[in-house]
Amino acid sequence: MGLFPLAHATHPQWAVAAALVLAQLRAQLAARRGVEPGGASARAGTAEAEVPSLGLLYFTDHFSAHAQDMLDHFMAELPEVTDWAGTVGVGIAATGVEYIDEPALAVMLLDVPADQYRVFSGVAPLPAALAQASPSGFVAATALVHADPSTSDLPELLAELAQRTASGAVFGGVSSGRQGGVQLAHSSRGAMRGQGAATGVFRGGLSGVAFGAALGIVTRVTQGCTPIAPQRTITETDRHLVLTLDHQPALGVLLADLGVNLDEPQAAMARLRSTLVGLSPPSDAQAGSGPGLAAGLARRRGQLGGDVRVRHVIGLDPQREGVAVADAVAVGEGWVSCERNPEAARADLMRMCAELREDLESPEGTDAPRRVCGAVYVSCAGRGGPHFGHPHAELQWVRRALGDVPLIGWFAGGEVAGQQLYGYSGVLTVFVAPH
Repeated sequence: MGLFPLAHATHPQWAVAAALVLAQLRAQLAARRGVEPGGASARAGTAEAEVPSLGLLYFTDHFSAHAQDMLDHFMAELPEVTDWAGTVGVGIAATGVEYIDEPALAVMLLDVPADQYRVFSGVAPLPAALAQASPSGFVAATALVHADPSTSDLPELLAELAQRTASGAVFGGVSSGRQGGVQLAHSSRGAMRGQGAATGVFRGGLSGVAFGAALGIVTRVTQGCTPIAPQRTITETDRHLVLTLDHQPALGVLLADLGVNLDEPQAAMARLRSTLVGLSPPSDAQAGSGPGLAAGLARRRGQLGGDVRVRHVIGLDPQREGVAVADAVAVGEGWVSCERNPEAARADLMRMCAELREDLESPEGTDAPRRVCGAVYVSCAGRGGPHFGHPHAELQWVRRALGDVPLIGWFAGGEVAGQQLYGYSGVLTVFVAPH
C-alpha cells in the first residue's frame, strides 16, 4: 500500500471543482507510474492494477443537489475506480485544510486490495452475521459508516452494524447539510436481488465501506470537553429526565457542582447553557477494573474516557427536582458535568494525536514504526477553525501530528467510533501499511 491519492478544490460550480480534483488525481497517478502529467497515459485510462479501485467522495452541502451528477462524472472519468462511497457535510476536511460553508469537494483513492473491502448500503447490506460472509469469503473487521441524520433509532442501528464486524467496532459519522443528508454508495458487486437498479445516491439509513482484517486500521477519539465536577451515578430516571444523582435530587446536585443557585436566575442559566453532561455505561460508574477503570482514571486526569457520550442539558424540572438531557438515560450510568471550550478541545486533540503517534512509532510486538498511507477525520460541525480560533487550526494540528499524509473527512452532525454515537468530538482513523 502506497500513499493514497488525494485531491480537493473549491469553486462555485461543481463541474469546475471536479475538473480541478481530476487534474490533481491524474498527476498523482501519473507520478506513481513515472509518467509525465499530460502524457498519453496520464489520463485515467491506465492499467487496472495501477489505479486504486475504491474512492471516497466528500462534498459540502452547496453541491447536495448535484450528488448524482458528481458521482456519475467521477465514475465516467475514473472508470478503474469501480467502488465509491461518501457523504455531504456543512464542511469537509483535507490534509491541513478545512472548507466550511463554501462550495468544495474532495476525493481520496484508497490503495487497498479489492478483496479487503466491500461497499454497503440499504440495497447491498453487510451479512447479518459473521457466519453469513459473502460468497467470496470476505468478513468485515470494521467499517467506515455514513449515517443519515433523520434516521430513527440511529444508536441502535450503529450498534447492530458494529455487531456485523469481527471487531465489534465501526467509525465515521452523520451527514450534515442544510438540505438534509446525502450518501454515496456504489458497489461494483451490485445490489440484492429485487432491489432494482441502484443509482448510488441514497437518503436515509446507513452506508459506507467495510474493511477486512488484513488491513491495519487505528481509530482514536477526542472529546473536546473538560470535566468540571466529580463523577456521579444516576440513581433514578424517567426516560430523558434524571431525577436523582447519588440518591440526591439531581437538580440540587447539578447546581451545587456548578456553584450556582436559582435565586440568581440569570447567572444560573448562563452557567447551565455552557454546561454539558458526560454519560458513561453503568460498569464505568462503578469501581472495578478493565476499560471502565481506565476511563475513570482519564477523567481524574481532566479528560473524558472514550466510552463517554457528551450531551446537552435541555431542561430543568423544578417541581420534580430533575434535569433533562438530550439522550435516554438509565439507572447506574455515570454522570459528570463538563464544559466545552477551545482550550479544552485543543488540549484533548493534542492528547489524542500524541497517543496515536506513539502507537504508530512503537507498535506492540515490533520495533519498526508503522507507515500511514491515509487517514479519515470526522469532526463535529461545531468544531473546526471557528471553534479553535482561526481557519484550518484543527486540521493543521492533526497534520502536525501525523505528518504530511493524505487525509479526508467531513464536519458531521454526530461522530461514530466503536459502537458509540458522539457529539462535539473528533474521530481520527488511519490506514497503515502492512509490515
